[in-house]
Amino acid sequence: MNGPEIRIEFDPGLHLFVPHTRRRAATAVVTDGVSTLGHVVESLGVPLTEVGALVVDGREVPVSHVPRANETVQVRAVARPQQVPGAPLRFLLDVHLGTLARRLRLLGVDTTYESTDIGDPALATRSAAEKRVLLSRDRGLLRRRELWAGAYVYSTRPDDQLEDVLDRFRPGLRPWTRCTACNGLLRDATKDEVADQLEHGTHRTYDVFARCPDCGRAYWKGAHHDQLEAIVERALTGYTERS
Repeated sequence: MNGPEIRIEFDPGLHLFVPHTRRRAATAVVTDGVSTLGHVVESLGVPLTEVGALVVDGREVPVSHVPRANETVQVRAVARPQQVPGAPLRFLLDVHLGTLARRLRLLGVDTTYESTDIGDPALATRSAAEKRVLLSRDRGLLRRRELWAGAYVYSTRPDDQLEDVLDRFRPGLRPWTRCTACNGLLRDATKDEVADQLEHGTHRTYDVFARCPDCGRAYWKGAHHDQLEAIVERALTGYTERS
């Protein structure tokens, strides 16, 4: 038997997730009378990680609200910058976001990354255990109940992905302080300490090094440094422009 009918309107920023027929202002939705508003929103395709507020007839309600007949619901997008209370801001990325993970680490943002597919339940559980914001393009993963916090990555282009994450969360940036391979914190190193990783030309040309104490990888301003410097400069410039 049909339950209460409500009218629901999605913020334009959420239209990516909903069918074209739901993108019109205040379209009718028939509910079952017992499911929460959060469940209704997710059943229409929108992960709750992307919802900033639920407003029913002009008042904000929690996701646990059970819709009643003839209510009008506004589903708003997350306000930016998004606050994530309860733990220091840290990230966990799924297997498809390796380039984004390395760029966040380059900027000094605490970022763990699964280079193999460990499965959605394990990723969500790790997010909760370590209190990390899970970044993913997998909508189903972002709907898992055990997830601590998460965010959808809207673009497939690493440049746009990085810009969006920085704009959404505004993490503190400390470029050149983390290992891009494992997320460890870098330490200054002497040439002798990293000599086993240097080819003859590098050993002769460079004198300033850093080393990751966790995985042992050595760093210096080599051939790709200008490309990395450009990524860092774009990120820092973007922060300045938003201030």
